[in-house]
Amino acid sequence: MQKLDLITDFAEITHGAAITTPTHGWRAKCLQRLGRLDMPVPRTVAVSAAAVQAIAAGRSLDCAGVLACFGPDALVSVRPSPENPEWGGPSTVLNIGMNAARHAGLVLTHGQAAADALYLRFVQGYAVHVARLDPDMFEIAEPSAQALRDALRAYRDEMDEPFPEDPARQLAEVLRSMARAWAGTSARLLRQSKGAPEDAPLGLVVQEMVQGMGQGLSGTGVIQFIDPVTGLEQITGRFVGQSQSTDLNDVCEEALYLTRDPRGPSLEDLAPEIFATLARQGAACRAKLREEMQIKFTIDRNSLAVIDAVRVPRSSRAGLRIAVELAQDGIITREEAILRVEPRALSELLHPQVDPRGPRDVVARGIAASPGAATGRIVFSSAAAQASESRGEACILVRRETAPEDIRGMHSAVGVLTERGGMTSHAAVIGRGLGLPCIVGASDLSFDAKALTITSKSGRKFVEGDVITVDGTTGEVLAGATEMLPPALDDAFRTLLSWADDVRDIGIRANADTPADALVARNFMAQGIGLCRTEHMFFEEARLVAMREMIFADTPADRAAALARLLPMQRDDFVQVFEIMQGLPVCIRLFDPPLHEFLPHSREGMRELAEALDRPLSEVIRRAEALAEFNPMLGMRGVRLGIVLPEIYDMQAQAIFEAVIEVARRGGSIVPEIMIPLVSARREVELVKTRIDAVAARVRTAKLTDFAFKLGVMVETPRAALRAGDIAQHAAFLSFGTNDLTQMTYGLSRDDAGRFMNTYVQQGVFPEDPFHILDVDGVGELLLIGAERGRQTREKLTLSICGEHGGNPESIAFCRKAGFDYVSCSPYRVPLARLAAAHLALLDPNDGN
Repeated sequence: MQKLDLITDFAEITHGAAITTPTHGWRAKCLQRLGRLDMPVPRTVAVSAAAVQAIAAGRSLDCAGVLACFGPDALVSVRPSPENPEWGGPSTVLNIGMNAARHAGLVLTHGQAAADALYLRFVQGYAVHVARLDPDMFEIAEPSAQALRDALRAYRDEMDEPFPEDPARQLAEVLRSMARAWAGTSARLLRQSKGAPEDAPLGLVVQEMVQGMGQGLSGTGVIQFIDPVTGLEQITGRFVGQSQSTDLNDVCEEALYLTRDPRGPSLEDLAPEIFATLARQGAACRAKLREEMQIKFTIDRNSLAVIDAVRVPRSSRAGLRIAVELAQDGIITREEAILRVEPRALSELLHPQVDPRGPRDVVARGIAASPGAATGRIVFSSAAAQASESRGEACILVRRETAPEDIRGMHSAVGVLTERGGMTSHAAVIGRGLGLPCIVGASDLSFDAKALTITSKSGRKFVEGDVITVDGTTGEVLAGATEMLPPALDDAFRTLLSWADDVRDIGIRANADTPADALVARNFMAQGIGLCRTEHMFFEEARLVAMREMIFADTPADRAAALARLLPMQRDDFVQVFEIMQGLPVCIRLFDPPLHEFLPHSREGMRELAEALDRPLSEVIRRAEALAEFNPMLGMRGVRLGIVLPEIYDMQAQAIFEAVIEVARRGGSIVPEIMIPLVSARREVELVKTRIDAVAARVRTAKLTDFAFKLGVMVETPRAALRAGDIAQHAAFLSFGTNDLTQMTYGLSRDDAGRFMNTYVQQGVFPEDPFHILDVDGVGELLLIGAERGRQTREKLTLSICGEHGGNPESIAFCRKAGFDYVSCSPYRVPLARLAAAHLALLDPNDGN
């Protein structure tokens, strides 16, 4: 008879056994560590990942040898042990080894009812997870001797053979089933969605059963010592009497409180010594495993056993607090605390969030464009949003897509929802800048601007005034109001970021367009303003009228008169921004957008404008049509506008210089950085520089005061990147505007690309949305060319990026490696950027400047 080729690649988990996470998985290694902490862990055997792979291929484990580690009458369980606990695994199977003889023995030690329940549990688990029989056939309401007989009969009828009695065969079949389940297509796709590699290994652990059922205090529980949502110290969990570990997943009215509670009996009341032991074990896990652990335990006839322990599942805010407190207690280093917090998780802490413990009535999903959550009544126009704010009512601005004239409405709303758009659409960019929860591209909803309704795919209709919640973190639109968590800008948050600032080696500035934005940037410890878009200061009502008068001016003199009205407003804004930033650098981009953005688009708006300007409606319409462009983003905007209508840039330069003088008069100091947008040629810079120098000379003469400033260029066109060497002759800095540069490099509209971008990414045309993640191969090469050629001309040329990519960890890594001086991003992305830069400095210190 041929001898079977049995696999013997298994090991009992003892203090000195060679157990490693890559070989045996996280659970096996964790159980060994718990044993080394003198916790009462039941005897356990680890089956290596290599053995599991061989079992899936058809070979057999020496199951008799495994069971010999436990003794002749032991029952065992089998649990998955992948390399990473996040990858999941096959379902646990309990009570392996149960048969008629073992059942009879349990009747004597645990009683008839407990023995029947344990045997029935095994038959159910084996039939469903190993034999793959219909679960409904084995659904038993109440364990009993008759239910056990029925289950054994059902198994025999379906399988045409009795339920297996041999423990070694039972174990072999369980291992084979779990190994093949892990290798299946569905399981592989599921774990890949969680970040696992395609060939992720699986180990298995075979553990002696502690029953949790029988006489005396018996049952199973789970305990943790922090609140998983807030991270604050708090004992939470549950204990279910007369149960086994998988029962913890079920709702059970008989569950006990863990700590003393006036609402009912607790484990602390019934077993104070066991409770105190669990508390000591939790503290030992924290100190020795350097983590907050959730302990799964079983009590069998008043005796405690620790079955397992896992890292406490936690929210982002809890994770940050835990990391900081572990470092403050000397358990981990500050550097490790920094690395334990994912930079993108900080976005969730800066804004109110939907409480994950509450119900969610999801109506539709869109693109999560700006994090945070807000509840308010639906409004469909900026005017309605402003009216709602004046009444003290929170509102959600709902638009097919937003335009620059919607900025006032966005300021008045607590959240924004649009049908169209992507991550760099107008609503997304402004939403992130304002820290406003925003969902764009909500194509699951049908918008009717005339009827003032939105309708979901399922037919649910919402009208103006109905209450909804937008969750800009998940992209979900929720019906009604939900429970919220406040922002988590606490001491732990500030402490972690101060540690991050100590190690990062690239500057972090903010894109801030108004004094309010500048204040947010300052509060988030930005190292200055890298992009101040001055046109955003002109959309307030009083300024908009003067702006429109300037647009409709017939002569340069009339235009200058209208700009003279704007001058003190713009100067006051700059004074406020300079004082808020308290001497930190402020980079001001001169006027950029095409003029038609400041005109109304509806006939009613045109009529109101005609009345305000005292001009015939026909003239207003004709002038608006003359300003309209087929492709305004490539038309008369940016530096082109400044050259054709130089009075605009003259006014802005005068406002900047007079603000510098005023701040100096008040005891402050600022050297403003003036940035020329949308440059393509050196001559453009020369023309603008000449006029700005002339304005500076006039202001110095008029005010009898000297001041300094820097002039630079916003590189947004491919030609500017290629000709950076020429342009740098007249520029102290180059700041790459990656929004427009990506748009022009790809020939894509950033406002319209959202309609097909998901398809492109899914089909592998682009690895990522280039408006969301910097395209290092194409756009990145232009950045490298521009940086190299610019610094060949001017060795100490300051380099930065100020587009939306500036807050992405991937973009920061690219800029850091390329030797850029700083990145600039929306104010609410500054904390993320600070932490991401620290991660990069710690993980790859050789790439720093």
